Amino acid sequence: MAEQRLFTVVEANQLVPKLKKLLRRLTSHRQQLVSLNPEIQRARDNSENNGGSYQGAQYLTQLVLFSECAQIIDGLGIIIKDLDVGLCDFPHMKDGRVVYLCWKLGEDEVSWWHEIESGFSGRRPL
Repeated sequence: MAEQRLFTVVEANQLVPKLKKLLRRLTSHRQQLVSLNPEIQRARDNSENNGGSYQGAQYLTQLVLFSECAQIIDGLGIIIKDLDVGLCDFPHMKDGRVVYLCWKLGEDEVSWWHEIESGFSGRRPL
């Protein structure tokens, strides 16, 4: 298991512009997957009868692009908590223990933190 990356507030804030772009791409790919899903489900349901879909390749492309964005974010050490609101956590060392710096899409910078166990509802200002 890889060692968890710990962020300073400055490091987390430096990644916010890149994270915003990645989350927007990730959300866009997810929306495409959701819109294609009914057609893909029909093809799955009809698979015993050699079912298929002209949109299968498009679905797979969106799935790969979604996965690549998610892997980039994960590779940076950032934890996606709620894609619907763009909620992300950055592991951070505070007073000798790991906590999460908390940021969500729409915020200009990381300015909140919370204990690992408390989650978003336990957010406190930095």
